[in-house]
Amino acid sequence: MSEVQKPPTDLKTVVDAEIKEWHFHIYFHQNNADEHAAALQLRDAVLRLRRDGAFVAVPLFRVNTAPIGPHPVGSYEIWGPSETFASVFSYLCMHRGDLSILVHPLTREQRKDHEIRNAWIGPSFPLDLSTLPLRSDEIPLQYPSLKLGYSAKPSLSLEMRLKLGANVEHLLASEKEAARAPARD
Repeated sequence: MSEVQKPPTDLKTVVDAEIKEWHFHIYFHQNNADEHAAALQLRDAVLRLRRDGAFVAVPLFRVNTAPIGPHPVGSYEIWGPSETFASVFSYLCMHRGDLSILVHPLTREQRKDHEIRNAWIGPSFPLDLSTLPLRSDEIPLQYPSLKLGYSAKPSLSLEMRLKLGANVEHLLASEKEAARAPARD
């Protein structure tokens, strides 16, 4: 029987390993004109909302009208930095209609990102993982001119994070429903 690995709790280790960039793959059956149109309408809405400052999300210029790479149906990719991940995820959850969306992080381990670190908004599709490398030497940095995601400078030092955490614990002390963090070792 294999031993269960404990999740890390060292602040520096966790912060250094934080995922900074994400992909959202919007799927549509390429022979279904209504799904294809809905996917393009969603893409256009994301572009308009990015322009208007709702969030930072960058649809790839290309819309795949046939399977490509691990993706078994028509699709397109939207890149999102961690700084606006929640806003993009929220918008896609609320406005995807009947489309399925694969969400995965961008790390050096593309196969794991697509297979076990993924999430689906809507029904999942089987992926062809044989097309993906197990590990890359480089972090898959995208759109460095935006200075977001892996290109961003850290916004909080470890000391600032410790103070923030202590303040959150203090504020939650009077909340009956909030679990208490264990004492520091």
